[in-house]
Amino acid sequence: METNFSFLALGDSYTIGESVPLHKSFPYQTIQLLRKKGFNFIAPEIVAQTGWTSGELKNAIEEYSFLYTYDFVTLLIGVNNQYRGYAIEAYEKEFAILLSRAILLANKTPEHVFVLSIPDYSKTTFAKDLDSDKISSEIDQYNEVNKRISDSFGVQYVDITTFSREVTQDASMTAADGLHPSEKVYTKWASMLGRQVYNLLKAESVS
Repeated sequence: METNFSFLALGDSYTIGESVPLHKSFPYQTIQLLRKKGFNFIAPEIVAQTGWTSGELKNAIEEYSFLYTYDFVTLLIGVNNQYRGYAIEAYEKEFAILLSRAILLANKTPEHVFVLSIPDYSKTTFAKDLDSDKISSEIDQYNEVNKRISDSFGVQYVDITTFSREVTQDASMTAADGLHPSEKVYTKWASMLGRQVYNLLKAESVS
């Protein structure tokens, strides 16, 4: 009997794919890539909303009715904490709680949890009147926190921040709202994430 893999994505607007069709979001594109590689994935389950901070995601998770466990879980959260100027110490505590819950939801399997770094929006049209250097610096600080916690929990980490900074001069990489990534960017994220999931699945299939 073939295995049908499940996939849970936790986050904010970057996870739901704000300003692009849902099936072009990175969770859906990741699933499509893995299906093309021969792995049977059911549609991803997404718990995310535009504007959510780590605290708001934490509160939503506490009220959400999940499956017992999922084969893979992703977590991408923190940009709204930075945008609102919240204390990074609060993010550190909440992120650790979120990651602990993500691991539980992944059947207590840390290597099946994938944290995505926070993209840098400082060079988008939306941020043209904001302090871009300050935004970039604060994004780095938040990513230092989530990377350190990710390493300590033994989960996978996907750096999408570097790519977000490489495409700042390409208008096709930004959605019509001038802030969120375009379909092309989500495709890149899906490729990066999908490659890591695929390599893990292949390694586990021969172990």
